[in-house]
Amino acid sequence: MSGKIAHIITGLNDGGAEAVLYRLCVYDDVNEHIVISLMDEGKYGAMLREAGIDVHCLNMHSGMLSLSGIILLWKLIRSYNPYAVQTWMYHADLVGGIIAKLAGVKNIVWGVHNTLLVPGKSKRKTIFVAKLNAFLSKYVPNEIVYCAHKSREVQEAIGYYSQKGIVIPNGYDIGNFIPNVVGAENIRNLIGVSNSINLLGIVGRFDPLKDHQNLIKAIGLLKQSGIEFKCVFVGTKLTQNNGLIIKWLTETGVVNNAILLGQRTDVPHLMNAFDLHILSSSSEAFPNVLPEAMACGTPCVSTNVGDSSLIVGDTGWMVEPGNPEELARAIMSALYEKENNPYKWKNRKIACRERIVENFSIERMVEKYNATWK
Repeated sequence: MSGKIAHIITGLNDGGAEAVLYRLCVYDDVNEHIVISLMDEGKYGAMLREAGIDVHCLNMHSGMLSLSGIILLWKLIRSYNPYAVQTWMYHADLVGGIIAKLAGVKNIVWGVHNTLLVPGKSKRKTIFVAKLNAFLSKYVPNEIVYCAHKSREVQEAIGYYSQKGIVIPNGYDIGNFIPNVVGAENIRNLIGVSNSINLLGIVGRFDPLKDHQNLIKAIGLLKQSGIEFKCVFVGTKLTQNNGLIIKWLTETGVVNNAILLGQRTDVPHLMNAFDLHILSSSSEAFPNVLPEAMACGTPCVSTNVGDSSLIVGDTGWMVEPGNPEELARAIMSALYEKENNPYKWKNRKIACRERIVENFSIERMVEKYNATWK
């Protein structure tokens, strides 16, 4: 069965859930997709339109609802009369779920892409909305899609209705994320880093839960050990204009080791250029950057958050979050293997891609969402 699927998402900026929504709409050739952003069109709005997807932006401000926006959302749902409404992330689950219910939609599916709710790092409004959703989860959605097993475990512990939960891991277009020597060389030439220098990379917006400070402390220890390296920071707000990250880099003595590139559209080439991709987060659900790096044949060092250990398996290194000393030791171990055991390093890179190809394809994800909507 095919039909119209209306997606309601908080915003379309650069983020993991937004990227999954984009891939799902573009690669599903069974249904007609409509995307409604509670905020603006961000990064993915134009990309979705270019792919032939109808996109509507309600232009509400972050954390604030407007009566005109709510009325427009109700009218859009009534106008499209979708077979199913798929919501994405806490705020859209709450607002989109309730308005879809009031608009007469019978088939509502929530999407949860968070794991831990950390006081002091997670916004208080977000924590409140998550707890409110837990109460409503028995009544509003038909099913609740979690992108990670850890995410489901955590949400159900705060009261999400367990009988509606299902896990659909994020899927990736491994045709875009492939080993690419030329792309890697282009990036290294662009940033002025030769192949003889170890290149570390982290891809993810500047956010407390990404814990960039953890990585900066770790590479400070790396520098003290005498290892020659550069570390590339990619993502929203990771630029020279970010006074806080410049302060951290300066205090740790690694300003000259850091390259701040901000938001980029050539992530596959960047992943290829890195010798090692690092995830330093204190909380994740299903971190998209790990499969993207691994599909390019780039090994990862990751904090043990969300489903990161399920993604990485035995192809990389896992450390506890918030422990820069342990993170630094793992990075050193990886670089030691790269320099001293090239045969093992080559096989590790091959194993990284094979693990993603076998377990996290875009086709499998689309198939599971279609089954859920039906």
